[in-house]
Amino acid sequence: MDLKGRDFLKLLDFTPEEIVYLLDVAADLKDKKKRGVPMDTLRGKNVALIFEKTSTRTRCAFEVAAHDLGMGCTYLDPTGSQIGKKESIADTARVLAGMFEGIEYRGFEQSIVEELAEYSKVPVWNGLTNEFHPTQMLADLLTIREHFGYLKGIKLTYMGDARYNMGNSLMVACAKMGMHFTACTTAKYFPDKALVETCEKIAAKTGGSITLTEDVDAGTAGANVIYTDVWVSMGEPDEVWEERIRELSPYQVNKAAMDNADENAIFMHCLPAFHDLKTKIGAQMGERFGISEMEVTDEVFESAQSLVFEEAENRMHTIKAVMYATLV
Repeated sequence: MDLKGRDFLKLLDFTPEEIVYLLDVAADLKDKKKRGVPMDTLRGKNVALIFEKTSTRTRCAFEVAAHDLGMGCTYLDPTGSQIGKKESIADTARVLAGMFEGIEYRGFEQSIVEELAEYSKVPVWNGLTNEFHPTQMLADLLTIREHFGYLKGIKLTYMGDARYNMGNSLMVACAKMGMHFTACTTAKYFPDKALVETCEKIAAKTGGSITLTEDVDAGTAGANVIYTDVWVSMGEPDEVWEERIRELSPYQVNKAAMDNADENAIFMHCLPAFHDLKTKIGAQMGERFGISEMEVTDEVFESAQSLVFEEAENRMHTIKAVMYATLV
């Protein structure tokens, strides 16, 4: 399968077969790395990483993956470029495309990364936007496939705020791969209706399904994967914390939720997670609201069912696969 020159902006742009191909490439590259087999076949190439929103996993994954492939890597933090400020997105795309073989963008609206891709003559990769997080999806799918041995028919329940990039992207990924997606939260936090309808049409062809429910018992019953994310996203004001904690606490992933899922269920989280008070924000929220855990309990996070760190490692292997497949 030839993906050379393709942008990687959202999974909606890819067929199930293309997604499986990227997972297979990632699995092969992961195996080679574990065995110490060099894969620095892209020596002489360089990539630019635009980060309007900072990140631990995404930055490290792109930088290590680029290094493993033999490529040079330039990191542009929120103060390191003039994108959208002194220089238009279109002009930025054309400038960088003349110096680099690939461009990663992590930031705000999906329209920004789409415009970068429109004006770039080299592949553009989405490291996260407000609407979609496709590189995280490949890592999640690889982790699920490694654990269960298959994807089709897997039941995945997402608990919490399903309106933004994680809820949207997991719903798309499940629909594409013939999996059963459930958003378990209050109706206020359900995904966008138009995207739900799009995913329902895709799922009808792949054998998957889309379910939206406010009932925790019904939403978690028999689930193979229980997934959550932080309740307040980067860039949102502090004032929303009280509202989110009040409205989403019933959808915390705890032992009761895991016990109601399939006996072999796994827990996943894209990280960082507020499962204790060992972070600055966690400590502040604990002091303000008298809580020690938020979207997931420490008991679940540290349990044998939790695959969050395997999932985090797979960010690097799947991002490497995306760069390799679109540049070779």
